[in-house]
Amino acid sequence: MRRMASADRPLKILHVFRAPIGGLFRHVLDLVKGQSARGHSVGIIADSLTGGDFADKEFSGIRASLALGLNRIPMARQVGLGDITATLQVRRLIGQLAPNVVHGHGAKGAAYARLAAPRHGPVRVYTPHGGSLHFPDSALSGRIYIAMEKVLRPLTDLFLFESAYIARLYGERVGATEGIGIARIVHNGVSEQEGSNVETAPDATDLVYIGEMRELKGVHLLLDAIATLRQSGLPLTATLVGDGPDRDALKAQSARLGLDGAVRFLMPMPARKAFALGRILVVPSLGESLPYIVLEAAAAARPLVATNVGGIPEIFGPQAYLLIAPNDIRALMGAIANAINDPETMQAAARTLQSRIKSDFSIRRMVDSGLAAYREAIRAKH
Repeated sequence: MRRMASADRPLKILHVFRAPIGGLFRHVLDLVKGQSARGHSVGIIADSLTGGDFADKEFSGIRASLALGLNRIPMARQVGLGDITATLQVRRLIGQLAPNVVHGHGAKGAAYARLAAPRHGPVRVYTPHGGSLHFPDSALSGRIYIAMEKVLRPLTDLFLFESAYIARLYGERVGATEGIGIARIVHNGVSEQEGSNVETAPDATDLVYIGEMRELKGVHLLLDAIATLRQSGLPLTATLVGDGPDRDALKAQSARLGLDGAVRFLMPMPARKAFALGRILVVPSLGESLPYIVLEAAAAARPLVATNVGGIPEIFGPQAYLLIAPNDIRALMGAIANAINDPETMQAAARTLQSRIKSDFSIRRMVDSGLAAYREAIRAKH
């Protein structure tokens, strides 16, 4: 049996995830940097087919922190025969690296991690990040993903949920964690550097959206709201930053609505650079876990119009009453119009939220809480 790690002995931690993009990737990068800085040996297994130049650059920046190395193997988005090969490769790497902790992120990465790690070996950790839990039961893919989650649930030693919302959703759709493994809620965090204000660019538009271009994010509703408000006499402009499967469809919708001169589409860029391109960040999402873009905007005191979904109310705390109902275009239009017409109130609310982020949502707290949960799970398992 693997020797138990003492309370002060450095851990060997292996993070497994599929796509090196988006909030999940940022989360892992923050964990790797923080865990390595505290003296632990950390490694990564990630997909070799996605991420492009951006992922290559980010990986280059942390390679020196990866005592257990960076291993990239093909990981398909959809379930298929290639998953068998990927799982066997992850198993081989676990055997070579002998980690104390195998931390799987997202449905696919955590499936590999839990299937590949031996039962009496390292602690098997799962952070859902929300993706598979948002697929409806009415869709075949949703039923498949939830069925897989149920099969993998008993193979989990530690559940680390990003938000209380995701913990509840997991319990409702997959099953209780009691009697299976330890479950803890560890909120995402942002750095002190992200707490500095962002100067608005001279060519900034009224609104800015930053995120994936897909239906779940509600961008189609934002475009409809902008078009209707412009027709009513409010000459709104907007910048939409991001990429995704619905980008072309959203650009076509914008053209149909006559928004070509009012809405610009830009490819992904660092969040703080994108914040400068619009005076008010709009998050019209229909479903979230604990979105980094909201944390980052709040830390930078950017005015926010956001929906009451997922873990966003946990970020807003006492200000959650400011959030609007999802999939409600009238509520979205009203919130945007109020934000445009009363910038002083919006900025005051942003400063209040900034103070909350600085005190309750730091990377330091996220890393330390996660490490404490690892230790607890190691003691329970051994």
